Amino acid sequence: MKKTKQGDYMRYTWDEYFVTIMEVVGGRATCDRGRSGCIIAKDKRILSTGYVGSPAGTAHCDDAGHEMHTVVQEDGTQSRHCIRTSHAEQNALANAARSGVSTDGATIYVHMTPCYTCAKMLINAGIKRVVANLDYHGGGRSKEIFKEAGVEFVLLNSELQKYEDMK
Repeated sequence: MKKTKQGDYMRYTWDEYFVTIMEVVGGRATCDRGRSGCIIAKDKRILSTGYVGSPAGTAHCDDAGHEMHTVVQEDGTQSRHCIRTSHAEQNALANAARSGVSTDGATIYVHMTPCYTCAKMLINAGIKRVVANLDYHGGGRSKEIFKEAGVEFVLLNSELQKYEDMK
């Protein structure tokens, strides 16, 4: 990311601004597998936020532990996923819907490349641009469907989100 020069001060670009806020939102996450946050913005204004967390009124991973599932990919590789929580993208969309806020034409700022399920939800919610800070090991199909649907995908860092139990 590049900041714009303002005299001796380096001012955040809009993407940097929203990514920085997104990381702070992730500090509310209740699952230590990513501590992901999310911002939905349009016309330089925040429409909604979300973070990884269990449904309202249910036990959090930080309190009750993870609900881990192993997924076997077509190529035989395995990945582990905590399914106790809703993803940050899902919660940001739900928060917007609960408040009657349209996400049509908006940009979403995410900690890592969205999973395939979230990618489909973002497309159907009218998101036109996705800015991810890190890459996700299961994000290949998401990138393909974003391209197919005409959603701009921007990956700020090629670094892959790592988990302790990754092989």
